[in-house]
Amino acid sequence: MKGVVLAGGLGTRLRPLTRVTNKHLLPVYDKPMIFYPIQTLVDAGITDIMLVTGGNNAGEFLRLIGNGEEFGLRHMNYAYQKTEGGIADALSLAKHFVGNDKVAVMLGDNFIQGSIRQAVEEFEQQPSGAKIFLKEVPHPEEFGVAVLEGNKVVNIIEKPKQPPTNLAVIGIYLFDSEVFTICETLVPSQRGELEITDVNNEYIRRGTMTYEIITGWWADCGSFEALLRSNLLVAREQGVDV
Repeated sequence: MKGVVLAGGLGTRLRPLTRVTNKHLLPVYDKPMIFYPIQTLVDAGITDIMLVTGGNNAGEFLRLIGNGEEFGLRHMNYAYQKTEGGIADALSLAKHFVGNDKVAVMLGDNFIQGSIRQAVEEFEQQPSGAKIFLKEVPHPEEFGVAVLEGNKVVNIIEKPKQPPTNLAVIGIYLFDSEVFTICETLVPSQRGELEITDVNNEYIRRGTMTYEIITGWWADCGSFEALLRSNLLVAREQGVDV
């Protein structure tokens, strides 16, 4: 299975910090933010990884990560997203890298406690389709929300005003190679982007979507509050009294 980490975007909600660097290069406790999703993939047994980024600071990733020796990798792949086209657009840049393999996609500003290794191994045995990761959250209206019926996902609603559940879709996705065909059929949303929610709902429509509910903590770094929370969670995970 291949791995793709998406680290584009302008990080406008974190300005002025992001005026001079990419959001994913900001520190979270004792490491750059981008180190955590890469390590999550490596810990899941995925060692063939592509980093997709963009903007004016793309070269800093190369200087920071190099060929991935710090993660025990022999090579790191890179792709450049020229415009702000959304998550699905960024993922499309990995088409030739992934080929006919399955792929684990992780947003570069997402953090989880624990491992996704078991879910990845289960997905490798899944004949086709996709798997999403869900987490119970106190404010589901801020996220894409999954609607379940029995053991099936029947819909994902993006930032609903009245969420039908408290299960947020977090920024880790497992797809078969059909994901790139699906991306080619998407039309931009009202905000002008190709949405990953539309990709996931197409897999749901096909009846090939599975899910995993994570029990440990999950955080992203889209705002100052979320960035602070991520720093505290990671520090406490390492035994620091904060």
